[in-house]
Amino acid sequence: MRTVFFLVRKEFLQIFRDRTTVFQIFMIPVVQLLVLANAATFDVKQVAMLVVDQDRSTVSTGLVQRLMAGRQFEVVRYEGSDAGVDQALLDREVTAVLHIPRRFEEDLVRRRRAPVQLVLNAEEGATAGIVQSYANGILAAYARELDRTLPTGRSGAIAAARVSPLDLRTQRWFNPTRNYKYWMVPALMVSLTTIIGLLLTAQNITRENELGTLEQLNVTPMTKVQFIAAKLIPFWLLSLLIFSIGLAIGKLVFGIPMRGNLLLVYLAAAVYLIVVLGLGLWISTITRTQQQAMFVAFFVILIFLLMSGLFTPVDSMPAWAQRVAEVNPVKHFVSIMRAVLMRGAGLETVGRPILGLAAAGAAVLALAVMRYRKSVG
Repeated sequence: MRTVFFLVRKEFLQIFRDRTTVFQIFMIPVVQLLVLANAATFDVKQVAMLVVDQDRSTVSTGLVQRLMAGRQFEVVRYEGSDAGVDQALLDREVTAVLHIPRRFEEDLVRRRRAPVQLVLNAEEGATAGIVQSYANGILAAYARELDRTLPTGRSGAIAAARVSPLDLRTQRWFNPTRNYKYWMVPALMVSLTTIIGLLLTAQNITRENELGTLEQLNVTPMTKVQFIAAKLIPFWLLSLLIFSIGLAIGKLVFGIPMRGNLLLVYLAAAVYLIVVLGLGLWISTITRTQQQAMFVAFFVILIFLLMSGLFTPVDSMPAWAQRVAEVNPVKHFVSIMRAVLMRGAGLETVGRPILGLAAAGAAVLALAVMRYRKSVG
């Protein structure tokens, strides 16, 4: 027992001598808890909505105001026609489109029933279902209010039948069957590629250091840039191979729709992997052991995945978390994958995030090269 005591004491002393390890043990879980507890939410808040109001009446205005009063919906734009509606849904500018036809108020007064259409982006089936239930509840309450206030006129028999004045017709775009696999599998491909690529590269230089081969490499005439490139290229090719296998499984096993250009998907994947692998190499240069590298890599992966919109909508996060998520490369690649495969988006839609990933990749690689120069120069 005395031997065990001294061994335990030795382990504690060894741990607390290393400030990096102490920071990882105590600070990283605290940061994760504070950040992710707010970011990982399944609530659907502030659904961006476009309103096509062709009636411009008191009743149609009241309908929109009632939807906004519940604070689940936020009207970002009004239109007088359907022009531009398709592109707004394709670009994810809005999640829902409310279409109020002409003679809406007139039909309610004369026939005590009028149609209203709600178009939803149903890529994420669960979110679409929640949004639809919100809208149904709000519109049902407004319909009961209209039923009490509208004059009966000649349609008293119809009113007596208790038919709802609002004939809500819902359309689901991009994923009409609300198949959750269509939404999750593309994102899971991103997550698996990220985890494998980041973990492998994060251990690379530290493994060389622990084995003692890094000193031998440093006396060779190759430059620092050549060294980082040699470390990056094999994992970049392997990660692309893993990504291709994931695409094949997604199509053959899960029947994932591939409506867009696959070359665009591969272009985005090639650029994204430079960011991830460069980040892994940077982690490898700032840590001393493989254990430390794994700890830091898992911390980064957890933050990236939970703040990427993979499991929960980014729009449901607090405003500060949404701003932080904008610098998350996983979030942008997940959006690109879903846009191209599910919505058939083209370069005009995903070009900007791809350029953003390219800039991030160049910055991360530059940091890795600079840090490596400091550590071994």
